[in-house]
Amino acid sequence: MPSTERVQPRALLSVSDKQGLAPLAARLAAAGYQLVSTGGTFKALQAAGIPVTYVSEITGFPEILGGRVKTLHPAVHGGILFRRDLVEHVEQLVQNGIVPVDVVVVNLYPFAATIATPGVTEPEAIEQIDIGGPAMLRAAAKNFRDVTVVVRPTDYERVADAIEKGANTVELRRELALEAFAHTAAYDSAIATYLGGQCAPEALIPQRLFVPLEQDAALRYGENPHQAAALFRATSAPAFGGTRFVQGKELSYNNLLDADAALEAVREHDEPAVVIVKHTNPCGVGRGATIEEAYERALAADPVSAFGGIVAVNREVSPALAKRLAELFLEVVIAPSFAAEALETLAAKKALRLLVVDTAPQNQLRLRTTAFGTLAQTLDPRVDADFEQWEVVSNRQPTDDEVTALRFLWRVCKHVKSNAIVVGGPTATAGVGAGQMSRVESVRIAISKAAGQQPLALASDAFFPFRDGVDVAAAGGVTAIIQPGGSKRDQEVIDAANEHGLAMVLVGRRHFRH
Repeated sequence: MPSTERVQPRALLSVSDKQGLAPLAARLAAAGYQLVSTGGTFKALQAAGIPVTYVSEITGFPEILGGRVKTLHPAVHGGILFRRDLVEHVEQLVQNGIVPVDVVVVNLYPFAATIATPGVTEPEAIEQIDIGGPAMLRAAAKNFRDVTVVVRPTDYERVADAIEKGANTVELRRELALEAFAHTAAYDSAIATYLGGQCAPEALIPQRLFVPLEQDAALRYGENPHQAAALFRATSAPAFGGTRFVQGKELSYNNLLDADAALEAVREHDEPAVVIVKHTNPCGVGRGATIEEAYERALAADPVSAFGGIVAVNREVSPALAKRLAELFLEVVIAPSFAAEALETLAAKKALRLLVVDTAPQNQLRLRTTAFGTLAQTLDPRVDADFEQWEVVSNRQPTDDEVTALRFLWRVCKHVKSNAIVVGGPTATAGVGAGQMSRVESVRIAISKAAGQQPLALASDAFFPFRDGVDVAAAGGVTAIIQPGGSKRDQEVIDAANEHGLAMVLVGRRHFRH
């Protein structure tokens, strides 16, 4: 049988990200590998004083088309793809003078980073679509039983260790092949998503969705202890959504759902605001001249439900606020930053999770899986535009205080599970009725939660189908109502408001939250 045995094994290196390149190459060279490289990688290795062979010496063909073609050659891909256990493969390599490639170290042109650059043009983006790199990665990954493929700089050290110790097993190579295929899949997804946006730039929902996900964290369990759960992120997104975990126990599935609800709710406000969430619903929301004042108002809205809650604030957590937070059992506190003294105070609450998150408003596509397929929708934007459609439909105009209260409560109501009713004043909620099957029942709950507090105004996330909700609100002391309108019985509802002397405002847009 013809033999492909040779004195030196061969490693092919061609990387865009040069992080860790020189140390890995030096260890491969010390282990007896002939290093073959391309373009910038070749120059980087030469500059580091590491012996390296230019790929054109292997292919016998120069790089052409401005570097678009350099590794697409049988001398490269034959050396990567041939099966060592097939006689005909060995014979063909010997007949064609091709040397086997044992290690392939490749990462790709920075396409995702390029398209994220403001003002990048389509031709600039297209030039960052790697061709040879994915081809080599896929070839090496396909032949993982004989070839080691490395795509992530974070894997360099363990691969070098395995080679030096004679522990480069097929199990390790299979795992590395998975990483390579996942990497090229994510890369192609980014390209397809970009081109989809170029083809239909006005589309709010793309025709195709490519969302490569990787596990960010294994969670202790899901909504219940008998359910397995994990947090995934888009491969191009920062770990944990860019959130910085400051202290505390691991986050649970339910913690993350509640934290997301709290974060979205606090993003609705520009002035200092605090949102306290239980079971994905705000139980207390307050705003004030200071973040401390906002917290006191949010807590006073429902101090019982706040126990064990999630708190989101849109200002730095001050030492004074930290002392107040430390007095209550909380699961998570979310803020754009924490003062150093505040962190010292909260460090005593070792189980309390502290998250540093950008609380500025964001726009993104939201996905939800169902038994019927995956649902996609655009994020419900802030309600600022609703106020441009503000229409007073009652005989009485709302007072200045009522206007302020209605606007505030409308921002809160959007983040309560439908059927949603929120009552309160200009700076704090007083009662929340969430997730009921009938709207009038949500009104009753909100009014009952506000016992002892005068609910000046009421917000309803969708229209009143009957006048009964208005009747209950009036009996509970409400003097002004904001709602979208759109019911067949709108006039009946407006008439009820007039009978009770209530001010009523329609904004023409509902905000269901299922």
